[in-house]
Amino acid sequence: MRIISGSRRGKKLLPPVGYDTRPTTDRVKESVFNIIQSFIPSERVLDLFAGSGALGIEALSRGCDHAVFIDGSRDALTVCRRNIENSRFGEKSSVIQIDALKYLEKCTERFDVIFLDPPYNKGLLTRAAALIEKRGLLAEGGVMVCETEVGGEVPSLESTELIRSASYGKTSILIYRR
Repeated sequence: MRIISGSRRGKKLLPPVGYDTRPTTDRVKESVFNIIQSFIPSERVLDLFAGSGALGIEALSRGCDHAVFIDGSRDALTVCRRNIENSRFGEKSSVIQIDALKYLEKCTERFDVIFLDPPYNKGLLTRAAALIEKRGLLAEGGVMVCETEVGGEVPSLESTELIRSASYGKTSILIYRR
């Protein structure tokens, strides 16, 4: 795992510990950022179900102002914090250990880019996307990048439009715009 582009290009990232966290591959990450490049840099980024923090750190490397990293796993956030520190993005980052859905229920911020990469087959993607829409957490003109398995959840949303979907092996990427 590494940072693909930007100010920290080539910087290696630590992988998540154990089997509970599934990292986004470099190939998928590069494809995602190629698709959303017109939305980057932006002011506020949310990396929900952050794991190692690879997506939010990539956004920071490409010039985003601030990223919020949310994960319920202490072990995952330990790796995420180390990756943020090693990439020297501590001043541009907020790391919060909390259940992602609980965070969304309380959050009052708006984000320009939201990354959703929850565990597969648990209904979390659909529930999180619905909460983001209901609470108006995606800024006008912002994008939400959802990662799921091929044939997995596809959130049906009213105020956002599915602008792109793509599959990479067993992974499917859905990109919504508000």
